[in-house]
Amino acid sequence: MDPPAAKRSRGCPAGPEEPGAGAARGRGRPEALLDLSAKRVAESWAFEQVEERFSRVPEPVQKRIVFWSFPRSEREICMYSSLGYQPPEGEHDARVPFTRGLHLLQSGAVDRVLQVGFHLSGNVREPGAPGEPERLFHVSISFDRCKITSVSCGCDNRDLFYCAHVVALSLYRIRHARQVELRLPISETLSQMNRDQLQKFVQYLISAHHTEVLPTAQRLADEILLLGSEINLVHGAPDPTAGAGIEDANCWHLDEEQIQEQVKQLLSNGGYYGASQQLRSMFSKVREMLRMRDSNGARMLILMTEQFLQDPRLALWRQQGAGMTDRCRQLWDELGALWVCVVLSPHCKPEERAGWLQLLGRWDKLDVCPLEEGNYSFDSPRLQPASAPSPELLQKGSTCITNTEGWVGHPLDPIGCLCRALLEACRLEEETLALYPDSGSEKRKVPYQHVPVPGSPGESYLVLALEVALLGLGQQRALPEGLYAQDKVVRSEEQLLALLEEVDLDERLVQVLRKQAALLLEGGPFSGFGEVLFRESVPMHTCARYLFTALLPHDPDLAYRLALRAMRLPVLETAFPAGDPHPSPLDPITSNRFPRWFILGHLETRQCELASAMLTAAKGDPKWLHAVLGSIQQNIHSPALLFKLAQDACKTATPASAPPDTTLLGIALELGLQVMRMTLNTMTWRRRREMVRWLVSCATEIGPQALMNIMQNWYSLFTPVEAATIVAVTGTTHATLLRLQLDTARREELWACARTLALQCAMKDPQNCALPALTLCEKNHAAFEAAYQIVLDAAAGGLGHAHLFTVARYMEHRGLPLRAYKLATLALAQLSIAFNQDSHPAVNDVLWACSLSHSLGRHELSAIVPLIVRSVHCAPMLSDILRRWTLSAPGLGPLGARRAAKPLGADRAPLCQLLDAAVAAYITTSHSRLTHISPRHYGDFIEFLGKARETFLLAPDGHLQFAQFLENLKQTYKGKKKLMLLVRERFG
Repeated sequence: MDPPAAKRSRGCPAGPEEPGAGAARGRGRPEALLDLSAKRVAESWAFEQVEERFSRVPEPVQKRIVFWSFPRSEREICMYSSLGYQPPEGEHDARVPFTRGLHLLQSGAVDRVLQVGFHLSGNVREPGAPGEPERLFHVSISFDRCKITSVSCGCDNRDLFYCAHVVALSLYRIRHARQVELRLPISETLSQMNRDQLQKFVQYLISAHHTEVLPTAQRLADEILLLGSEINLVHGAPDPTAGAGIEDANCWHLDEEQIQEQVKQLLSNGGYYGASQQLRSMFSKVREMLRMRDSNGARMLILMTEQFLQDPRLALWRQQGAGMTDRCRQLWDELGALWVCVVLSPHCKPEERAGWLQLLGRWDKLDVCPLEEGNYSFDSPRLQPASAPSPELLQKGSTCITNTEGWVGHPLDPIGCLCRALLEACRLEEETLALYPDSGSEKRKVPYQHVPVPGSPGESYLVLALEVALLGLGQQRALPEGLYAQDKVVRSEEQLLALLEEVDLDERLVQVLRKQAALLLEGGPFSGFGEVLFRESVPMHTCARYLFTALLPHDPDLAYRLALRAMRLPVLETAFPAGDPHPSPLDPITSNRFPRWFILGHLETRQCELASAMLTAAKGDPKWLHAVLGSIQQNIHSPALLFKLAQDACKTATPASAPPDTTLLGIALELGLQVMRMTLNTMTWRRRREMVRWLVSCATEIGPQALMNIMQNWYSLFTPVEAATIVAVTGTTHATLLRLQLDTARREELWACARTLALQCAMKDPQNCALPALTLCEKNHAAFEAAYQIVLDAAAGGLGHAHLFTVARYMEHRGLPLRAYKLATLALAQLSIAFNQDSHPAVNDVLWACSLSHSLGRHELSAIVPLIVRSVHCAPMLSDILRRWTLSAPGLGPLGARRAAKPLGADRAPLCQLLDAAVAAYITTSHSRLTHISPRHYGDFIEFLGKARETFLLAPDGHLQFAQFLENLKQTYKGKKKLMLLVRERFG
């Protein structure tokens, strides 16, 4: 093996040991170079093979060869000056280095450009910030065989890729190649100098840069003067401007250290959304490199993988037996998918593939290397293989499955990789498209074309891509274990379908769709659309929705048959056999019935979306509408999703600018009724009220008969309170009646139906429905009397005082005070307010009842006093009632004249009984409070005694009673000296 320096030794004049060596290499016709393309010279010849011929060829040929040595396309410059950042559509981001470099070039910031061999240098001037001077950066670029192999810039901008100044100089070299001052490699220039010129050149160079190069120059001089030194054993000398040898590897410049540092930093911030986005941008850069067959793609991926494996969280998760975070799992998935692309690339060399496989094998043996599932816990329950989504699995209507590991969602993503590869072969990239679109440009759809498959007449890669995707999506396969594996199935399906939706379907592809759809329907146990399914098969809803939409314009019959077949969700079909009542959606048994189906909610949503698409498409076609309705009722078991379908159907059936579709409206109502029946016993379901209102609205759209039907059959659809407060009320509002446009007879029929419903509800649930029933029936005397009687009967049967007071207040508001009084007395009979319940919730109701009885007259007042005495034991409340009743005379005559001129006295009947009760309550309450009183409550107690004295003084001998009461307190509680002292100071 030659010494390292020999690899870059170029153009040293022939020494005495090899006379005429240079002349020997220079033989040949210079014109022969004209027969070679410049691309071949740049990519296939080593520069040392042509350097001496180069000096003899005409100048235009020299420029042509050197011109083609530098990268010719701006795409590579762009790729190596951005991290895959995509600015918002219609915007141009000035932060992207390529954009900044392009602006610098266009503003004339690049000058003093010089190319010496394979080395380019120049100055780039950049305006400073406001108030700062202009900055000058010196840029150097080395290149080899149309690749930039190293860069250097005075800005010291450490980033993954080229800075804006390198971009500006590179673009200048590409766009203005003829304006670049060209020089031969420095070794060739030196070979044309004699000894004196060489000595002068070296001395001037050292003089110009003596502080930097003098020590190096002296060391090299010492080694050259030493005959046996290593430098004298090597023929020639290094030339950084002469390019690499043909045997040397060449690739675009990539700062490996910076890539490693960047990935390490981003992984340390892995919990943040921005870090994940930047890592995905780096993955996109790898994909871009692979697409352009750039060897740096694999090189960059190796660097990233090594940093991923050094993530300290991996060891922590393994130690704790915990799973990765979702974001980290997705990043590892992307990493794995890229390695599949790299290893399976048809353009890589066998030795490269062998090296990658060795690397992957070594990484796989590391303890921290995550499993495909992304979890380190090994004790999770495993699904028994179907070959043995067992007798319990082989139920009626289900089958065994042969594909326990599906192609879609597989860790290696075989279908996705193959489909993308086939589509890539069909991709059209228009050369006329701008590399860097203006701010006003729109995002364009990727165009594909039919590219023939060699050796297969009639086949195209585009057809194969469609067939491969449908084969994978339509495969009957068991739902894998684990949340992340199941989520991967969903994401893989969506990514595949997103690829297919980019393809414009021509007649040829439509025929492929029709053929594949027919095969899927007849595919037996290998197809997810077969007649019989394995109980835990992955549902076909997402795939079927794409097929339905694509086939509908061309073959509606096939589209509906396929979509209806795909509506099944086998795991739920076996759990809820036809005819069996469905459990409540909040039933904990239901949520625990399928502990493995972590994505069940997502699958049910996709099922609902497929059904909605069919309902919308079938508008105006009663045959398919009823077929879809039957499928929905049989296969969808979620009330929330059924309600959404009902809402969607109603909205579709009632467009603003066209008459309603009565068939679709009827289906919407039928779905709503099914939801009502399913959730009737789910009292805590928060959407019930919204659903009831919507159902009434939907029935109104259909007509009065539909509205009366739900009123007449309310007991199987609604709770009494829903029927009385929402159905009956909403169904008879002015807006509803106006919408229905009924004549007088039909309007009365609807009102009668609502009143009957209200009375039935009141009998079922008088507490919550009595008042709504009275309100609905108040315009019909017979119905109103019936509702009132229901309230009276319910009072004897346990209707609470709160509800009775509410109805009583309603009666008074309606001008029926005697009925209000009657209900108030029934309520008081059930009430009990203790001595210390000053803030009892019924206080205001009691005061209202007392006020009502006082306004009616002495007779009603006398009748209510015993009820007050028996029910209320709170002294302040009793005294308050007593005081109110003594302020004015009770009652009004029939014609409005007062029956009594003077207020009632507190010491006379019927108030004397209430006065005695109030005095007794104060005495009892005082003793009760003194039993456990603390000094901090002494002041409150003194105030309480002051209010008690006011009540005592209402009696003729009240002052004597109060004095005796105080004396009793002083004797009984004489141990509380401080308190008794306060009593004496206040009351004597």
